[in-house]
Amino acid sequence: MAEQIQVPEGFRLDAQGRHVPESMIKPLDLMRDELVMAIVGKTQELNLALVDFKAKVFGEVDALVAVAADEYGAKLGGAKGNVTLFSYDGRYKVVRAKADNIRFDERLQGAKALIDECLQEWVKGSRPEIITLINDAFKVDQAGNIRTGSVLALRRLEITDERWIRAMQAISDAVTVVTTSSYVRVYERVGDTDRYEPISLDIAKV
Repeated sequence: MAEQIQVPEGFRLDAQGRHVPESMIKPLDLMRDELVMAIVGKTQELNLALVDFKAKVFGEVDALVAVAADEYGAKLGGAKGNVTLFSYDGRYKVVRAKADNIRFDERLQGAKALIDECLQEWVKGSRPEIITLINDAFKVDQAGNIRTGSVLALRRLEITDERWIRAMQAISDAVTVVTTSSYVRVYERVGDTDRYEPISLDIAKV
């Protein structure tokens, strides 16, 4: 959080960092400023409450997992610590999960070179959708980043060319985990169906 600048009483700080006497500010501008600051204050309170909520939920889920392990010798969750818990009546479920955020190192360029060799040789005899899929995988998104999911999906193609196999190994070797994101999501079952809808904490979706 940015450090708060001390403003003398009776003044407001403008966008250029200048102290402006409130008597010189239009009433509408003062009203707008007060409204924005009130909304910001409530938003910051909600943000802190969500941080606290997430920490408590993770702690409580971890405690339940520990109890299950101690009492029954059971292990809840996969290798990354993912776990799904259901209410007794099955109406609600809580998903605690961790996901790796990955990027590719310089070995991806070697994989691309091998793939390009294959494409030059296959271009006349290959199905056009395969060529399009491969080319699209290496296009960058709006932020200029390689779309990791599209590149990793290439490994599911059943291609036996030795260069392709080496390229897929290079892609696997190029994967680097940058950070791991942890999240919790709460769902409610839709009527008597097997479908669950998330209980949204996104202000744009409520």
